[in-house]
Amino acid sequence: MTAPCFDPRPRRAAFRALHDAGCFVLPNPWDVGSARYLHGLGFAALASTSSGVAWSQGMADGQLSLAATLDHLRALAAATPLPVNADFGDGFGTLDEVGSSVTRAIATGVAGISIEDASADPDHPLRSLDEAVARVRAARRAIDASGQDVLLVGRAENFFVGRPDLDDAITRLRAYADAGADCLYAPGISSREQIETVVAAVAPKPVNLLVGSAVPFTLADIAAMGVRRVSVGGAMARTAWGGMMRASQLLMDQGRFDGFADAASGAALNQLFR
Repeated sequence: MTAPCFDPRPRRAAFRALHDAGCFVLPNPWDVGSARYLHGLGFAALASTSSGVAWSQGMADGQLSLAATLDHLRALAAATPLPVNADFGDGFGTLDEVGSSVTRAIATGVAGISIEDASADPDHPLRSLDEAVARVRAARRAIDASGQDVLLVGRAENFFVGRPDLDDAITRLRAYADAGADCLYAPGISSREQIETVVAAVAPKPVNLLVGSAVPFTLADIAAMGVRRVSVGGAMARTAWGGMMRASQLLMDQGRFDGFADAASGAALNQLFR
């Protein structure tokens, strides 16, 4: 395994400290350029997005291989001095392979790794609790064996896979905490009641909230609910895709170029990356 071109220990320590108090935003770049832009804005940490990078490669979310994912994480971690949380799917491979996959992810220099419980079976979109817990435990063992202070995030995918059972999601999150997860995440919860219920149920563990669309809450509102960190998943990539798709459709259907009206300045981009 290739060692990162930087010492990841200070980033990992800083990332863990961000989870101790307050609420911070963890935006999700999909490539090196977007990561550098977000760093320039002043964000304290970043997270990868499996969907965003997959779309950039002409693939659906979940289709990127382990090797391609590791290459992406390595590039993202090296792109800026910020800690990066890895969107690492279900840990890749069989239960016996999760540990080695996580070990390889640690070697990219990331500061956090998320493990989710979704399956690839449309009839049973969630793994059994026992199997999901075993995968989190395998990730925990790999992190501990590495001697690296990498944050482990346990994800309950109920609301993402069409099984919006809050009680089951909480049962899963608590089990992942017991299995060694440092931070808990139930993507798809959205109401104040859901958010506050999850925060209270897993306390004192920090909770990640996904905000992937326009919501009636500000960051201050979310912080007041007790959420520790906020990520946006593929929303930034989808926003970029939305602008390109609208401009392309106008050009194709009507021969109009006004879809470029809100395009970023080329000079500004060159200045940013020069």
